[in-house]
Amino acid sequence: MTQITSSFYAYLSRLRWIKRWGLKRNACDENVMEHSWEVSVIAHTLALIKNRYYHGTLDANAIATAALYHDITEVITGDLPTPIKYHSPEISAAYKRIEHQAEIELLALLPIELQADFAALIDHETMQPEHVQIIKAADKISAYLKCQSELKAGNLEFETAAAQLASAISALEQPEVVFFMKAFAPSCGLTLDGLMKTN
Repeated sequence: MTQITSSFYAYLSRLRWIKRWGLKRNACDENVMEHSWEVSVIAHTLALIKNRYYHGTLDANAIATAALYHDITEVITGDLPTPIKYHSPEISAAYKRIEHQAEIELLALLPIELQADFAALIDHETMQPEHVQIIKAADKISAYLKCQSELKAGNLEFETAAAQLASAISALEQPEVVFFMKAFAPSCGLTLDGLMKTN
């Protein structure tokens, strides 16, 4: 077999250098790589909650894997802050086109034999709608938890974003999201000492 070379993972490794929340002063910086991990574990948990408590039939492992790749295009586009991304319908539509082109270009870096496998994880147009719904909810929850940690650090820069995200999460009306927010989110604000006292 001919030796195959690809720069796909070289691109992925650079997710750690892409900072999120670029328009805000951060008490603790967050990069896209760590955010992707958090979204993945939250999405996995949401899928399991839906299956166990609300008669869902989701593939939680497939959702967790897709969530790991949900912001992969940002190695090309960078992280465009939400207020800019949704500033106007024109900007939002233009960004979606750029994002989709970035997906195509990243997939093209892979060996042909692997492209279909990764397309199911990276190309949002071919992903199952239920998977996309769970990942988007997890993305919002991750952002909300980040805002809460910044507020706890005394950084009021995140006050409006926290309120907007709380409202957006509530509007999802997904029972698995309500479950997660009641069962798991509150303890995320505890200190290590506080966590150990709850065990």
